[in-house]
Amino acid sequence: MTTPAPRALRRFGLIAAPIAAVIDQGSKAWALDALWPPYSEGITLLPVLNLRLGFNTGVTFGMFAESAAGAVWLLVGIKLTVVAWLLLWLRRAASRTEATAIGLIIGGALGNIVDRLRIGAVTDFIDAHYGGWHWPTFNMADVAIVSGVTLLVLTSFRAPAPQAQPQ
Repeated sequence: MTTPAPRALRRFGLIAAPIAAVIDQGSKAWALDALWPPYSEGITLLPVLNLRLGFNTGVTFGMFAESAAGAVWLLVGIKLTVVAWLLLWLRRAASRTEATAIGLIIGGALGNIVDRLRIGAVTDFIDAHYGGWHWPTFNMADVAIVSGVTLLVLTSFRAPAPQAQPQ
């Protein structure tokens, strides 16, 4: 079996990234319209899942929200640096799955960067909970990032493809 050329592999990531970003931004636009005002009861979908509008001025899971609120440009700069590093990694992707996973992470990061630049915070609206415990509210960019990281972790457990032996 022949391995696809690196350029063909990159295409998977370069397709996944804008798809993830567009789904993220479209779902956030819907949430801003349908779930206003923020931090209200929202919409119950399942006994363990609500749609409830909120904003994250911090980093992952709202950590450092108070100290990060004024650091929008610093957070954007850090995320853009990570995206640049991921683009370099995408150039070396060894499989379709790896390229797609990297593309999902890039698309999710770009979706959250757009929010920070546009409104100074990330729009969150998916509220998973059980009993009195709530997972930090998240969005489709976070889903893309977690899906991409999960794919990378799962593919890291696969045995490497056999290499052709030189004659």
